[in-house]
Formats: sequence, C-alpha cells, structure tokens
Amino acid sequence: MMVMTSTTAFAKEPFLQSPEFEENLDRLAQVAVRCGLGLAPGQELLMTATLDAVPLARRITEHAYKAGASLVTTLFSDEQAALLRVQHGSDASFDTAPSWLYEAMAQAYRSGAARLAIAGNDPSLLSKEDPEKVSRVNQATSKAYRPALELIARHEINWTIVSTATPAWATAVFPDLPQDKALARLWKVIFSASRVDRPDPVVAWKEHDAALHARAGRLNQKRYAALHFRGPGTDLRVGLAEGHLWLGGGTKARNGRYCIPNLPTEEVFTTPHKDRVEGRVTSTKPLSYQGTLIEEISVRFEAGKIVEATAARGEQVLRRMIESDEGARRLGEVSLVPQSSPIASSGLLFMNTLFDENAASHIALGQAYSSCFENGESLSPEQLTAQGANHSLIHVDWMIGSSRIDVDGLTGTGASEPVMRSGEWV
Repeated sequence: MMVMTSTTAFAKEPFLQSPEFEENLDRLAQVAVRCGLGLAPGQELLMTATLDAVPLARRITEHAYKAGASLVTTLFSDEQAALLRVQHGSDASFDTAPSWLYEAMAQAYRSGAARLAIAGNDPSLLSKEDPEKVSRVNQATSKAYRPALELIARHEINWTIVSTATPAWATAVFPDLPQDKALARLWKVIFSASRVDRPDPVVAWKEHDAALHARAGRLNQKRYAALHFRGPGTDLRVGLAEGHLWLGGGTKARNGRYCIPNLPTEEVFTTPHKDRVEGRVTSTKPLSYQGTLIEEISVRFEAGKIVEATAARGEQVLRRMIESDEGARRLGEVSLVPQSSPIASSGLLFMNTLFDENAASHIALGQAYSSCFENGESLSPEQLTAQGANHSLIHVDWMIGSSRIDVDGLTGTGASEPVMRSGEWV
C-alpha cells in the first residue's frame, strides 16, 4: 500500500501526488542511509530535521531500521519558534542556548551513533529581525554546539546531510511560481542533484564518488603550496596547510564506516594554512546564514586574518559571525567546483549552502577538518595547529567561484600553473 506524504496540502500539483514522487522520495531515503551515511548494523542514528521534513525523515527512519539500526532518534525543530524567540524573547534569552542538548548529542556520537541532518530551511526567516539579536543567538548556539561539532569535524563518526524541499525554500528559489508548483519544481531539482532519478542511484553514486576521488588524487600529486583566485573583486592567494590532503566524495570515518558527508556533492576540498591567506575576495552568491541572507560579501585578508569585511546586506550579522572567536576570521576550508557541475548548470540560486556550495568554488571561515591532512587521524590538535589547521566555533561556507574566476596553483618554487579557467578545470 502506498504511503502518501503530507504534501496533500498541495493537491493542485499532480507531481506531488504521483507514484513517481513517492518512489523518488523513497529512493532519496535509501541513498541517504546506504550511500551518504553508510549506516552499520546495530548502530544508533541521531537525526535532526524541521517539521517540514517529516515525510522524508520517516522514510529515512524506515530504511535505517531496514539497514539494522538499533535505534533512530529524530530531533525536530520548528522554524517559527525560532522567529518567535527573536520577536518576543527577553534580552537575556538571546545569549542562551541548550548546551545540555548539544552535550547529549556529543555523548551520543562518543557512544557510536551516526549523524544525519535534513536541510531545507527558510533562507530569509530572520532577515527582517534585529541583526544584533540574531547574531547573539547564533553565537550562543555555536558555543554550545562546539562539543558535537568537534567530533563531526574530526570525522569520529559517519555523518551526512541531505535536503528536503519546503514551501518557504521553494518560494525563495522560484518566486514567480505558485507555491505548489515551486515546491514540485524544487523537489525535482533535489531528486536530480541527489541522483535518485537514475535507473540505479546507488551505482550512480559509486561512479560519481570515484570521479571525485580521481580529481582529488590529481591535485594531491601536484602538491601545490597555494592557490591564486582572480576575477572581478577577487585577487586572493590561499596558502595550503603543511601536509594538506585533497578530498572529494566519500571518506572513511574514524569508526571505520565509509560515508559521503554531503548529498549532493560536486566539490574537491582541502585545508588552507590559517596564517597564509592574503588579498581580497568577493562572494559570487548570497550566503544564507541561520535565517539571514548576507549578500555581496567583500573581505580582505592579511597574514591569514580578515582585516576588512563589508556586505551589501546583512553586514552586521557577518561582522558578528567573524567575531565568534579568533579562528572565525581565518579559513578552515577551500573547495573547487566546476561551472559544469549539474547544480551550477541549473542556473538557479538556491540560497541554501548545501546546494550553492556545490555550484561554485568556495571557502569556509572557521574550523578545519583533520581528515584533510595526511595521517590526520593520528595528529593531535597541537600538531594540526602547527601544520596550519584553524580552530573555531564556526564553519561557514560561502561561494567565491563563477564563470569569471580563474584559479592557478602555485608550486613551492613559486611557479604558477593553471587549474581553472572561467570556472572550468584546465
């Protein structure tokens, strides 16, 4: 018997009521568990989602138990509750976060639980609210989440992120369409980008994963000392950490499980040296940061640290973000994505980091990944720092690539080699 989802609220759109939709939703759940998460028999799963994600969360729960999960625990959040807090909360409440909850999540990971997040938030939820309040909430949350984030950043566990279409997100991406048609259109894009509309999605992911590993392998052979990004508003040299390792696609977590952390993914990425970033860079897509849109970001780095930061919209939130701690002004990741990636080729602005970061090369402020180092699993925090790894409460990706951006690789002797031209691999 076919189990219909809560999309019955959008009955005008035939696709959302079709067997094709139900099959693809089920396939997305299977891919999330089998390819993204690599869930082990007997392993617990901790999942987070918004209320709009209930249909997909239930499908994932079903397939997790079919894969042998011992327990699936889902923490649902209500975006409207977050809005009500900013609108009506007392001043002292904006510096408060449920540290007990995040510590419990960290304890679950220490005990071996896998982590799955379903993304699909309203990109403009808090854009009209007081940016000072929003920034204080974000900073308090980042501090409380630190124990769990460190375990994820070190890949102590297998984890992944998938997306669900939601009415608010769909309307933001397709503002000229009626909401039901926008929702159907966004679901089709998610299914395509997540490769669940292929004859065998699992095989499709294995082939794509192998291609990303091959690209990362070629960059690892080059052993570039730095990358040089050039384009409108951008002249940026990103020094790479000592012993850096390019990754792409899936990775083996320290618990031995193979996972693909992002579904979809089109990037290859590594760790910059926290003290060797110089120049100016301008964002090429808006950043949706915890309910606020930050547009036309322009920052200047000296000795690895942001010394100037402006934005056409959301500048106060940007400034508070980079003041989270010392490491928030430094880079923890640099990623390369070609303009020919399926997500970039769609021509859509998703206002969702999971999608937009796979449509353009990007950098991330904040925490570095230890997995992006040779033998990173055996290095202590002090050793990682000595090799150039950054440490921070945050890890925020924002896009700097486009068809107008060139990237060169700089060798240890100072020679320059073309890596990307007009956003495409050379």
